[in-house]
Amino acid sequence: MDKQFVSQIADIETDFPQWYTDVVLKTKLVDYGPVKGTMVIRPYGYAVWENIQRELDARFKAAGVENAYFPLLIPMSFMTKEAEHVEGFAPEVAVVTHAGGAKLEEPLAVRPTSETIIGHMFGKWIESWRDLPLRQNQWCNVMRWEKTTRPFLRTSEFLWQEGHSVYATGEEAEAETLRMLALYREFAENVLCMPVLTGRKTEKEKFAGAVATYGMEAMMHDGKSLQSGTTHYMGQNFAKAFNIQYTGKDGALEYGYTMSYGVSTRLIGALIMTHGDSRGLVLPPPVAPVQVVIVPIAQKKAGVAEACAALSEELKACGVRAKVDDSDNSPGWKFNEWEMKGVPLRVELGPRDIENGKLTVFRRDTCEKGEICRENAAARIKELLAEIGAALYRKAETRMKERIVQAGSLEELLAGVDGGNFVRAGWCGERACEDRVKEFAQATARVLDENHTGKTCVCCGRPAKHTVYFARAY
Repeated sequence: MDKQFVSQIADIETDFPQWYTDVVLKTKLVDYGPVKGTMVIRPYGYAVWENIQRELDARFKAAGVENAYFPLLIPMSFMTKEAEHVEGFAPEVAVVTHAGGAKLEEPLAVRPTSETIIGHMFGKWIESWRDLPLRQNQWCNVMRWEKTTRPFLRTSEFLWQEGHSVYATGEEAEAETLRMLALYREFAENVLCMPVLTGRKTEKEKFAGAVATYGMEAMMHDGKSLQSGTTHYMGQNFAKAFNIQYTGKDGALEYGYTMSYGVSTRLIGALIMTHGDSRGLVLPPPVAPVQVVIVPIAQKKAGVAEACAALSEELKACGVRAKVDDSDNSPGWKFNEWEMKGVPLRVELGPRDIENGKLTVFRRDTCEKGEICRENAAARIKELLAEIGAALYRKAETRMKERIVQAGSLEELLAGVDGGNFVRAGWCGERACEDRVKEFAQATARVLDENHTGKTCVCCGRPAKHTVYFARAY
């Protein structure tokens, strides 16, 4: 790769934070907004989000979930109805106190999450058991006033989806909580090509107001964990706060059981830090805005432009997102630019290729070149895109498996996270020991491992009630 282009981004191994910043800015995924902590998602970055949204939305609808939209502004009185919820979000809530030149009678919270306002509306809409289950989702923006920000990972405003459901029984709501966690995992593995750990969160790490929270954790290139999605079982906490009641078949008035789930534009950050390399982005084919870029060689020579255009149309007809780069830049410049932008496959097409009935292809995941026949090229290219996705998943899965280590003491846990690993260890279940781990190793409990094998607590040495994956996290 041209040294000029390599020098545009920091070294991924020695300065990972700067590498990340360089990549998101120089590939034009995002730019900083004029208000501290906000970001402008540029067209290339937004196209990634649109592909994520399209894939997830199809899964939600197939599962029977309907889309809706709820207001951005929430009466502050709503936020105080569920005590644990308001306490958990109070430090992050932005509040509108004036509008139209006058002070408002009641301050309005700018949506940090929508449990309260959706609970209020569900309480109006649900009357009998026939109205259940009620399952809705919204795609929207939220605001959480963050002190330390980084594009996609933690910003004051970001995009997400939040699904909310009401069921007649706790068993049904709990089952939905686990179903949506499984849906997220399938999506992460098959669309984002990203292996994840899923499981229940500790009481300390659960969502404010939930009975139980389940998380999806992904290992980044530097060994840190990124929470990439959550589902929450709320029990009757919000139903009682917002009077979500229904008349049962026996005529008795009952409170419903609620759950919620969400993922955000943080998934783009997860993609970058899972698959990226020293050359920049490496995008999984299912979400890449451009899956195949066609670079003409000697494009002014007779027949080259036409051949590139014909291949592009053939690929598009097969559902492949293809683009011909017919700009005036040199082929070398184009190679470097599209490699940095993470396009999964590059096709080089010039007079010699046309004459030989061949296409030169470059795989972004392996950075290797090869040849394919022009005849039936579209079918072979679709196969290559599938192979690239599978290879990206295998590479990330191998890295994660190799970097999950066991620990029987705090010293071993510290050495594990210092080495860029997830650390699997026993835990007695006491908050004091969880706090001690964070203080000693700057690591937090990410999810509980269902395959509980830990014999003693990594902190106090007493019998372990759980086995936990500990890690440093974004």
